[in-house]
Amino acid sequence: MAASAVHGIRRRTRRLHLSAAGCAVAALCTAPATPALADGGAGGAKPTIVLVHGAFADGSSWNRVIKRLERRGYTVMAPANPLRGLYSDSAYIASVLKSIKGPIVLAGHSYGGAVISTAAAGNPQVKSLVYISALMPDVGESGMSLSARFPSALGTATTSVPYQADGVSGTDLYLKRDKVHPVFAACLPASEANLLAVTQRPAATTAFSEKAKVAAWKNIPSWALVGRQDMTINPDQERFEAKRAHSHTVEINTCHVSLIARPDTVADLVLQAATAAGGLRNRR
Repeated sequence: MAASAVHGIRRRTRRLHLSAAGCAVAALCTAPATPALADGGAGGAKPTIVLVHGAFADGSSWNRVIKRLERRGYTVMAPANPLRGLYSDSAYIASVLKSIKGPIVLAGHSYGGAVISTAAAGNPQVKSLVYISALMPDVGESGMSLSARFPSALGTATTSVPYQADGVSGTDLYLKRDKVHPVFAACLPASEANLLAVTQRPAATTAFSEKAKVAAWKNIPSWALVGRQDMTINPDQERFEAKRAHSHTVEINTCHVSLIARPDTVADLVLQAATAAGGLRNRR
């Protein structure tokens, strides 16, 4: 090969290398910047979202909501609610909250609402409370006393079963199998409601009879969802509770298990509380 041809090839090769390097630099300069700030507010990490399930259920009842919150980059926890009594259940959830660093958004469904109202008391990390078709007892109230004021179909939908454990005896409540679909989960297909009936976890009667000693919603901003078709907790009770707590409230056409039937709406409400939690944190 002639010397002039070799020099020409080398010149073209150098030009290609320089061109490639220029393109790489340009790509770095024009690439969209990754947002440095979280949805929860400027200057800090997003709050951890803790989801507490209600009676007759477990943490998997939050599955569809969890997926949506995690897609938004939030750390989510759905600890098991023991369902043994308001005092012991809230003490357990309070211990879970103490293990978390940073701000917390705490949400409860159904009986889980009573649990978070007690568990959050005195914990400055809890910035927002979210109640999904939930109990929100005031001091001196219980689930039973509230249901006496606002009766629902749940009163005839449960069956009592005595239990003994570690020398302690009590009474568990189960949903009657034929009542799960019409009373608890009417907005779900019958087949899905049947699975909830088969896998239900009983709640001790003390979960509903023990009276609240504190009410965290008096001091922590709250959000509430009212299900207009709820047959388990009277929608009028949900409205009453939300109004006296000055909760940011939304009403939708759904049954008691809105977190399963309407996960988009439930997740959106939790996200509102999470965004506000960031704002509250940064103003302090």
